[in-house]
This record gives sequence, C-alpha cells and structure tokens, in this order.
Amino acid sequence: MAGYFAIFLVLATVTSGLIWLLDARLFAPKRRQQVETAVAAAGGKLPEETIARLTKEPWLTETARSVFPILAIITVLRSFLFEPFQIPSGSMMPTLLVGDFILVQKFAYDVKDPVFRKNLYRNSLPQHGDIAVFKFPNNPRLDYIKRVIGLPGDRVIYRDKQFFIQRACPEELQGNCPGLEQVRYTFAGDSEFTQQGLPQKQYTERLGDRSYSILQTPALAEQKQRYYRQSGTAIDEWVVPEGHYFAVGDNRDNSQDSREWGFVAEELLVGKAVFIWMSFEFSDNPDRVLPRWVPSGVRFERIGRIQ
Repeated sequence: MAGYFAIFLVLATVTSGLIWLLDARLFAPKRRQQVETAVAAAGGKLPEETIARLTKEPWLTETARSVFPILAIITVLRSFLFEPFQIPSGSMMPTLLVGDFILVQKFAYDVKDPVFRKNLYRNSLPQHGDIAVFKFPNNPRLDYIKRVIGLPGDRVIYRDKQFFIQRACPEELQGNCPGLEQVRYTFAGDSEFTQQGLPQKQYTERLGDRSYSILQTPALAEQKQRYYRQSGTAIDEWVVPEGHYFAVGDNRDNSQDSREWGFVAEELLVGKAVFIWMSFEFSDNPDRVLPRWVPSGVRFERIGRIQ
C-alpha cells in the first residue's frame, strides 16, 4: 500500500473531479432551466443580478472546480514523473547530506499506480551504482534511499570493508562466467565528517562505469554479528535472488542496509534519485536561539545532478 499522503492525494483528486462532473451533468442544467423559466415568466428579461444568483455554483462545486486541475497535475507529476524527497539521515554521505531535497524519477524503473503500487508499465530496471528510493522491506510505509550494489543473480561479498562482486551469469555463458571482481576504490583524503566523534576517510569507488564518493570510519570494526544470514553462504556473502537487489549506503560504517536486513524486492522500488533541487544546512549549536529544525543556511553549491 502506498503512503498515506499518496492515497489522500488520489482521493482528493477523484472526489473533486466527481463533484465537478456531477454538477456539470446534473445540477448546472437545472440552474440554466431555472433561468430560462424565470426569463419567460418575466416577459423575456431579467436583471443581471438575478441571473447571477440563479446560476451561481454552490461553494463546494466552485471549490472542486478550482482545485481539481491543480490536484490532477500534482497527482500525475508525483505518481508517474518526479516525486520530491528530503534526506533525513547521514547514511548516504557524502553523496547526500541531511537537509538535501531531491527529486526522484518515478518512471526510471517500472511505473506503478500511486495507491496499490501495481505495475502499469514495464520500463528499465536498476543498474549497478544507481541511487534508488524504495519501500523499506521490513516496514513498507517507510522510504529508504541507498546505492544499488548487487543485481539479481549477483554474488556479493563485503570483507575487510571492501566489496567483491561476481556478476550474474546468463545461461548462454555458462562455463565461461566472469569471476569475482573487486569493487575498487582509491583514497581521496581525510573527510570533514565524523562518526561518534571518530574521524572518517573519503574514498572514490568505481563500480562498472560509475564513480562516486564513499565514507569509511577506520576506527570502527565491521559489525558482522548484525549481518543478514543467507542460507548456504558465508556470513559476509550474499547471492541476490531473482527479482531482488542488494543496496547499501555510501556512509559504509553508518548505514543500515542490505548487509543487515537483506534484499530489496523489485515491487518495492519507488524510483531513481536524479537531482538535488535544494539543500538546507542545520546547526547543532546548543546556544542557538532558533529551533534545530529551522535551517541555518542554504548550500547552493549542492544543487545539481546526483552522481
């Protein structure tokens, strides 16, 4: 089931449209008939004020007629084209920061209806390195955003804070399948960010033809005891089932992702994050007079396409 806002938006659009249509087909003709009857009774002429009073729409119809086109446009844009999201946590740092407002391209993957999320149109599927928004598998009312590391059929290993991938092998290549490939990354320098007061380091990771930045906290050990256990594999190894994806945060030591809760089913996909349209900065200064939820600045330099 879609989020409550999506359901409310669809219901509001349908309700206002039905009210407008019902009035146009049933009540408006009756009002016009009243005017014609009154004109005939008055000998062919009525004051403009009387005509306006007799043809005036009820306030509910007038409101529905005014808001329906706006609601319809918003519903179509939000459901099938682009939907705005706000980044609430630091799991995708440094790519996405708390306070970033992003646009998610809904038609990048399968197009779904906004209420029951059933496929309406088969489009493309996520690729290695995509930043995808999806419904959290353990609670589909929550939206998560992560980077896609593993595709259906991929064998994914995360060992010593390093990803290795053996890509899915099509049937026609059986016997000549690719081997285990290291997802290479290079040191990009000490980061300005910290985790639990510990310094973080920034790396540039390359997955296929995608390059992007990630963060690691060297002082923190891998939390393998929290990893999702898949039958028949090692504790730090996963084979992505058909119709599922393996998605992780760019802030590798500060992200709850597929390493902990498993795979993302294809039907849970919402869309692909493509653009930062606004970015607010928030202050943690305890001496600040304004509440923490009030922005302390705007990061105009972050506006642009998402890598």
